[in-house]
Amino acid sequence: MRVHLPDVSRFRRRRRRSGGDLSYVRWLKLLRAGNLVQPLRAEKAFPPMLAAIAAARKHIHFETYILRADRTGDIFKAALIERARAGVRVRLLYDSLGSFGLPGAYIAELAEAGVTAIEYHPLVPWRARWNLNKRDHQKILIVDDEVAFTGGLNIGNDSVPVEDGGDGWFDVHARVEGPAVRDLVQIFRRTWARAGGEPVPDSAVEKSASKGNAAVQVISSTGVGGRWRMHRAYIHAIWRAEKSISIMNAYFIPDRGLRRAFARAVARGVSVRVIVPSDSDVRAVYFASRHLYSRLMRRGVRIFEWPDHMMHAKVGVIDGVWSTIGSYNLDRRSLLHNLEVSLVIIDRKLGGTMHEQFEKDVAHCREIAPVEWQKRSIWEKAIEWMFYQVRYWL
Repeated sequence: MRVHLPDVSRFRRRRRRSGGDLSYVRWLKLLRAGNLVQPLRAEKAFPPMLAAIAAARKHIHFETYILRADRTGDIFKAALIERARAGVRVRLLYDSLGSFGLPGAYIAELAEAGVTAIEYHPLVPWRARWNLNKRDHQKILIVDDEVAFTGGLNIGNDSVPVEDGGDGWFDVHARVEGPAVRDLVQIFRRTWARAGGEPVPDSAVEKSASKGNAAVQVISSTGVGGRWRMHRAYIHAIWRAEKSISIMNAYFIPDRGLRRAFARAVARGVSVRVIVPSDSDVRAVYFASRHLYSRLMRRGVRIFEWPDHMMHAKVGVIDGVWSTIGSYNLDRRSLLHNLEVSLVIIDRKLGGTMHEQFEKDVAHCREIAPVEWQKRSIWEKAIEWMFYQVRYWL
């Protein structure tokens, strides 16, 4: 069945005539018009995800890096079981390393109810094509090919508030309706097949209806050329920035190309600000990241530390026009090893909302002062240097 996606030729013509908002986009052929994108912060993403699952009529495709057998994991398990018993086709893909320690009984309950669950790259060295380093870091939930969710949020108590028994992590997810959902479906289908699942039937409707005003690119590291695509999309947008570059990134080790793009943006008079965790669940990456702060600040990049519990978000907004929400970290692991997926969104209304929220988040943070930063002990600097040298393997 042929899939009809929105015509983006008018976008190409508009960019050729005047540049404008679409000049921030590197690959117009990947752009889908007519989407509705709703950012969801931290645990506020869970209720709409569960509501979408409860409303499923045909099928549910669910992919996650971390799946925990805790209170949050049990709630999602119960929701999937209920739909599977109601006749909905449920496919679950979870990463073996990210979900390490998940009890077999948890998966057995799902399987008994009719859920097909696959473990991505199981931690069993004697199996063919075993690979410890290649992980599925994508987070995708698709219901009936009509609504989808993606971003940085895993399934567990990490992002539940401390007062409710969780770890209080901050994260950002997105709810999507419109033609971009079809791209997320294709990404899930490819990863499912890569993990050994039977082919997922293409249940595409004849035409994907417009749901909103956002133009969206779904960028994944699956497929030909995908590994560098998000990196290049970021650099392309940074080069076109005129006013502000605002980034929140959990594991922030920008390579030379990104650092050069930041420096040239500052030289053009662009405000470049980055929010990073004040502490991290991956200490090696945390130390490697800190090694770069002096270089970045010398070039005019302002760095802010999130003061509360772990900041796990991977979002950015440039000039209130170009925005991104996804699983992609600005480090070597996302670039070279993990499967990742992110949304690139062109929509001034959404971009303005994300920029306003970033201003509130920055006000909540502590800015690192370059003079104070230089007063760190020689031991701190040595540890940071050491981990930076092995950043390719972190």
